[in-house]
Amino acid sequence: MTGTGTLARLIRSSADRPTSGSEERCDLCGAPVVAEHRHLYDTGREETLCACQACSLLFVDNESGDGHYRLIRQRRVRLPPVETGPLGVPVGLAFFVPRADGTVTAHYPSPAGATRWEVDPAAWQEAVARCTDLAGVAPDVEALLVNTARDLRHHWIVPVDDCFRLVALVRREWRGLSGGGRVWPAIEQFFAELSERP
Repeated sequence: MTGTGTLARLIRSSADRPTSGSEERCDLCGAPVVAEHRHLYDTGREETLCACQACSLLFVDNESGDGHYRLIRQRRVRLPPVETGPLGVPVGLAFFVPRADGTVTAHYPSPAGATRWEVDPAAWQEAVARCTDLAGVAPDVEALLVNTARDLRHHWIVPVDDCFRLVALVRREWRGLSGGGRVWPAIEQFFAELSERP
């Protein structure tokens, strides 16, 4: 999922919704999927797959397990402010994805997609010690999403689907060198529409 090819695929699918003459299909069985469908994480290929309702139900007990396919969680948890400076964040809008191997990758949306870097393991452990909710972030399928740009203070644990929707939104709305007048209102609307889910 955090691989370059998979990230590009997710961004494209979020940015280029099917037209009326085409429809998205389940990557497992080929059945049509509704616009708001679930995703699976393929641990072997490290990519995300669209899943119809029937196929997603097959993996409902494996949201945090170790099987080949893992259902991406839908929970969202709003956090108190998390100090992200030590994590090496050069911008105020970023997300952090813990991996099953213990590493953490950080990404920030840009007009070219998501820029990625590896987080220093000691810095991540310090962040977890300061905000113990981060210890429960499910590897590969959940992320810490942060927006401190323009004096905002948003800190969330979200499904990685949300992060890639945000990347697609930034790509779609960005204009010129500084983003133009559309991208920041769209980002603010994105965060305004996030709601907590258990």
